[in-house]
Amino acid sequence: MGSREKQTHMLRVLALLLCLFCTACQAVPRFRVEPLPLYDAAFERTSGWTGGDGAYSAALGGDRVLWMFGDSFVGRVEDGRRVDSRLIHNSAAVQNGRVPSQADMAFIYRTLSDGGPAAFLQPADGAGWLWPYHGVRTAAGLFLFLLQIEPGDGPAAFGFRLVTTWLGKVADPDAPPERWTLSQQKIPWGHERRLFGSCVLLAGDYVYIYGTVDDAAGGVMVKQMIVARVPAEKLGDFSAWRFFAGGDWVAEADRAGRVCGNVASEFSVSYQPAAGRYVLVYTEGGLSANIVLRFSHRPEGPWGEPVRVYRCPEVGWASRVFCYAAKGHPELAAAPEELIVTYVANATDFALLESDPRLYRPRFLRVTFFQKSLLD
Repeated sequence: MGSREKQTHMLRVLALLLCLFCTACQAVPRFRVEPLPLYDAAFERTSGWTGGDGAYSAALGGDRVLWMFGDSFVGRVEDGRRVDSRLIHNSAAVQNGRVPSQADMAFIYRTLSDGGPAAFLQPADGAGWLWPYHGVRTAAGLFLFLLQIEPGDGPAAFGFRLVTTWLGKVADPDAPPERWTLSQQKIPWGHERRLFGSCVLLAGDYVYIYGTVDDAAGGVMVKQMIVARVPAEKLGDFSAWRFFAGGDWVAEADRAGRVCGNVASEFSVSYQPAAGRYVLVYTEGGLSANIVLRFSHRPEGPWGEPVRVYRCPEVGWASRVFCYAAKGHPELAAAPEELIVTYVANATDFALLESDPRLYRPRFLRVTFFQKSLLD
């Protein structure tokens, strides 16, 4: 074989290897999904807190994990139904221990003078109520993204509207939550169709703040992912935020690019070492029986096509039941190849929520990723 033929042959081999490498990079990682009924049981309670949605979590340090819930039931469960229950607008829990089924769980809400429960967090301006989104602890403290909500038009389960978004800060998150002092800053770019805090990711020296924008498409509103980033030590300085737009990080929120289409308002982004990718988790369409994953090599995308990985069985219990709020909880992982995921089953009929305490609390899944070789 002559030198030119050898060179051509080597180029073909290199091209083949490059093709194999690119195919491996684009392929969906291998994984399996399984329910975790023991984790479910950690939130199956018969007194005090008996249910809540949202179910965002954040690492507090050591083996302490903060859980934040939206509307929450406080009362009792007797004979398989919720009784003497009140629905408050938010609550929290601190999990001491990484594995929910083995950890101590302390649920937190305020108590009124008449002994009744009240929301743990209150809006700084006293208007409406707060639903917590995601949060992150940095060297400066614990930061919580909060949605300010007011009553709105719509059916019973959807009679609310978003007013604005706030960034809360707890300077001493090592103190018991009952003693926390929460300062609140209004996020200058948040409004009814654009919010930040769907997910917060600490990666290297930066905090990535994910949110959504509602865009009209074909006569319907579609949620598009947007993302900002800021040096971790400047999360509370809005002038330091930069927004991803077409390959650049820009100072103007209005220029934020749509980095992933058709997402839900609640989702998670985390880096999974075994998959070698960032993993996006959400409920398909926002309200659906299907939980989907999408993959990217970078925290800002581009994101691959959605892959359906689980169908929530609760939707088969009754026509009034729906599922939503799927998200990952990387701080709960017992091994680098696993991602713990939760979702919530709700109902359009309040009476059904009272009569079936299996509804309206986190349901758990384990996603296990498998390492892939280049030629798999």
